[in-house]
Amino acid sequence: MKRIPFYAIIQVVAVGFFITLVLSGISLYKAKSEIKREIGYRLNLPHVEQYRPLVETYAKAYDVEDEVETLLAIMMQESGGRGNDPMQASESLCGEVGCIDDPEQSIEQGVRYFKQTLDKADGDLKLAIQSYNFGIGFIPYVQERGGKYTEELAIQFSQEMYAKAEDPSIYSCKRKEARQYNACYGDILYVRDVMQYREVFLENSEKKLANRQ
Repeated sequence: MKRIPFYAIIQVVAVGFFITLVLSGISLYKAKSEIKREIGYRLNLPHVEQYRPLVETYAKAYDVEDEVETLLAIMMQESGGRGNDPMQASESLCGEVGCIDDPEQSIEQGVRYFKQTLDKADGDLKLAIQSYNFGIGFIPYVQERGGKYTEELAIQFSQEMYAKAEDPSIYSCKRKEARQYNACYGDILYVRDVMQYREVFLENSEKKLANRQ
């Protein structure tokens, strides 16, 4: 019986390993694509997309037209496009919840406030996004501690604000991660979620553009 050369065995093993890697990569890509589609449809992407024209109008007016998808992602995180204050912008306008009951006013105020956070954050998009949730006070806090957004700083800020709140009961720890860190002020994972939604809206926009061509 003729013995198979050792190098031939190595070649077969290497080819098999390469094929496994390729198939794993394809499976991972498909899984990520499925997750993105699920995010879009399960969270009712059309509820937010219906406001794209208004968001584009005010984004252009406030010179943040390159961040339309970011603004739509913020709306998705805030309300899923539902209600009369889809950008949840009342607090940034009047300091309390519920003073806005018109979607267009909500969008204009939301875009205006986002522009303020982006300017104060010196263009640090993630810092601007988290500050939309925490408030502009988060920006100097970060700037005094390295100057760049990190999730660790978001957790630390939330912990400190929650600890010194006169009435902590007004804040709800909806995330188990927030309860774990005792960081119940705002949403410590706001940036993570908004950036995921932003990617979905970017892909949706690219598909619409491709269909027009």
